[in-house]
Amino acid sequence: MRAADHMELPADPVQRAFLGVEKSVLDNRWISRLDQAGQNRALAMSQMHGMPELIARVLAGRGVTVDEALEFLDPTLRGLMPDPYTLTDCEKAAKRLAQAIRGQQQVAIFGDYDVDGASSSALMFRFLKHFGAKAEIYIPDRIFEGYGPNAAAIGSLIGNGARLIVTVDCGSTSHDALAEACRRNTDVVVIDHHQVTHDLPPCHALVNPNREDDLSGQGHLCAAGVVFLVLVATLRLLREAGDPRVRSIDLLQWLDIVALATVCDVVPLKGLNRAYVVKGLIAARHQGNAGLSALFRKAGLAGPVTPYHFGFLVGPRINAGGRIGDAALGSRLLTLDDTGEAEAIAQKLDELNRDRQAMEAAMLQEAEAEALAEYGDGEGASVIVTAHEKWHPGIVGLIAARLKEKFKRPAFAIAFDPSGKGTGSGRSINGFDMGKMVRAAVDEGLLVKGGGHAMAAGLTVERDKLGHLRSFFTERAEKTVAALVANETLKIDGAIAASGATIDLIDRLETAGPYGSGHSQPLFAIPAHRVRDSRLVGDKHVKVTLEAMDGARLDGIAFRAADTLLGSLLLNSRGASLHVAGSLGADHYQGSRRIQLRVQDAAPAR
Repeated sequence: MRAADHMELPADPVQRAFLGVEKSVLDNRWISRLDQAGQNRALAMSQMHGMPELIARVLAGRGVTVDEALEFLDPTLRGLMPDPYTLTDCEKAAKRLAQAIRGQQQVAIFGDYDVDGASSSALMFRFLKHFGAKAEIYIPDRIFEGYGPNAAAIGSLIGNGARLIVTVDCGSTSHDALAEACRRNTDVVVIDHHQVTHDLPPCHALVNPNREDDLSGQGHLCAAGVVFLVLVATLRLLREAGDPRVRSIDLLQWLDIVALATVCDVVPLKGLNRAYVVKGLIAARHQGNAGLSALFRKAGLAGPVTPYHFGFLVGPRINAGGRIGDAALGSRLLTLDDTGEAEAIAQKLDELNRDRQAMEAAMLQEAEAEALAEYGDGEGASVIVTAHEKWHPGIVGLIAARLKEKFKRPAFAIAFDPSGKGTGSGRSINGFDMGKMVRAAVDEGLLVKGGGHAMAAGLTVERDKLGHLRSFFTERAEKTVAALVANETLKIDGAIAASGATIDLIDRLETAGPYGSGHSQPLFAIPAHRVRDSRLVGDKHVKVTLEAMDGARLDGIAFRAADTLLGSLLLNSRGASLHVAGSLGADHYQGSRRIQLRVQDAAPAR
């Protein structure tokens, strides 16, 4: 198995419970991430490469072999990037882009309204701008136009002079819209990564590593990652043609945008994605993108940029424009070099994000009340489906994610308009393919449209079909979800005492990162530590101080835990001894770095 193909290892349900925790406060059974064979690999890795055993355990638990370890710790674009032409239609797409540049043809970039769409659009725009091509970005309105190209927008872009349309992070299933472009004799290049059937839309080129006839093995890339490969291929053609402007372009400077999209689209951090993020973080720390830098300032960034900052500080602000405001703000921000204009747009996105947070809180309260009324504590439900006439359709995905976290079931939230048409979004649990279930509901005639991937899906449903849809989802998911929930485990990478949680350890753990989808954050158990202090901070967080028998202390925080069983246990266990599980990180405060445990679970130490 190559490093690019590594994957996390499944849990062994017959393993002995870690620290004897058969059932935590969150109903998880704790087990070691490594079985005996995994421990042997970690030991061999440590001895052969001279790396700390804990780092070797982290790598071994995520499927990295002894031979791959050193390369994995230092991912490079040169070593992990494929020849772009191995992607089906990439050469055709690159040639058409090069033709547009040489002919100074007007190009319209049609993107999605999320972070990946904004990043992909900005990346393409910056490239075309460097070569003097006239380009414009069009982001559809989430509410009035929905996802992907539509015939009216395509017609408008052509009417405004577009000779080439490039769709990014969308277009793979837009048959009618792309047919309109064909009718108007305008080429369309689709650059996407979403699942697509064998029935492809009419276009000049469709670059999507998830199309059935693509053998590149790059299906884990987000759209921005695919766009970057297309630009590499286009640059090659322009260089071969002797274009002097090639000498003054550096694609690597834009890897911060690619890394942002890769993290926020929650694609697996393996292979090329890993190199994108590692190198993109370096670019981001140079603060070369005026828009990103402005958002970092608005978010109060302290310390060097990390995937956490992309995913939880920058991403939500860019998404806020597409959810409840002007969908084009995010892509516009990422194209800017003017710091004053960037500051103004970042301020607007920050305000929209605060509005979004308030709306989300109100909607979540209603959704949880409906779920409790419909399903009780959720134990009897296989899929949670909530709906409301007054919800904002741009926020239903966030509500679905919160419901999934609370009830530990696949969950949907649906916003109905006055006509009775509902726009919904769903989030799944590990091991259950939500996209497949939604596509089956489309085939059954229960949905107007729908699709997605294993962990997330979108749908459109008529109000009179909602009851039938709930029944279909329940029957379809019942056995699989019940088995997944019954065997729910928390995989622990190792046990660490408070005195062992050091800055040096954090630095070493970062070398095995970045962490995210497909390469999960290491999870450690802090065994039998006394809760010296616990208290609420902010509105919903619980801060805790753990103390070992030798007096060493470790500060931790459980985010959004105030109203949960975990939060209740921490707040009511002062002086008691707990096993606590969480991830370790460094909190940057007033120029100093402090160790912080992000608490995910706990159990009484017996």
